[in-house]
Amino acid sequence: MNFDEFDTKMRVFETAHDYCVLPGLYIVARLDGRSFTRLTKEIHKFEAPFDERFRDMMLSTVEHLMNCGLDIIYGYTQSDEISLLFALEENSFGRKTRKVNSVLAGEASAKFTLLLGDMACFDSRISQLPNVTEVVNYFRWRNQDAHRNSLNAHCYWCLRRDGKNATQATSLMKGLSVADKNELLFQQGINFNDLPNWQKRGVGLYWEEYEKMGYNPKINENVSTQRRRIRRDFDLPMKDEYSQFMKELLNRYSS
Repeated sequence: MNFDEFDTKMRVFETAHDYCVLPGLYIVARLDGRSFTRLTKEIHKFEAPFDERFRDMMLSTVEHLMNCGLDIIYGYTQSDEISLLFALEENSFGRKTRKVNSVLAGEASAKFTLLLGDMACFDSRISQLPNVTEVVNYFRWRNQDAHRNSLNAHCYWCLRRDGKNATQATSLMKGLSVADKNELLFQQGINFNDLPNWQKRGVGLYWEEYEKMGYNPKINENVSTQRRRIRRDFDLPMKDEYSQFMKELLNRYSS
């Protein structure tokens, strides 16, 4: 058997279960930090429940992913997770889910490791969404999850600071309604509504155009050019307003 025949034979085992996202479907990738609770709360002891240094590392990681050669039009991050919306026509790697997931997980892990100065690992999975409505639903789901997680985290760490251990704090929170949790915080001097929006809603990252002035030595004049950059949005809307925000973003890329 010559090499070409050998190569063809063995590659079947590697690619037999390759799945590709069909044309016309939106690709959304979601990445999660592996064992990040231990990494951020026990090893590196970031401030709980939210730490601006950790947030900024996550934002830098999202920006890296949006600049790593894939056409990503929107990034969203809350806690230790990242969601990435691909342009509808993005066709890198033949839209193979295995390849996209491995590249994104590797890029995110490498970038965050460099920022932290310690080994960090992300996993990745793909959602294949059939239309704009489901894309909007996906990001609204993550937005609402951020709000729920933020309320729970602030309550949990209030109880921990009040002397309760992990088991006691978790037990005390069981069965509490949203109103009960807000009251728990209020008794500790915290109005949940007054907390920074990025803690309650996550952060969105998307491309914007801006005008940059420069000098053209050939014509000896100052000239302006249109460039694009990533905007970090720390004040995302919620509920129906967030749905409208996502629809408008998608419309910009479909026109």
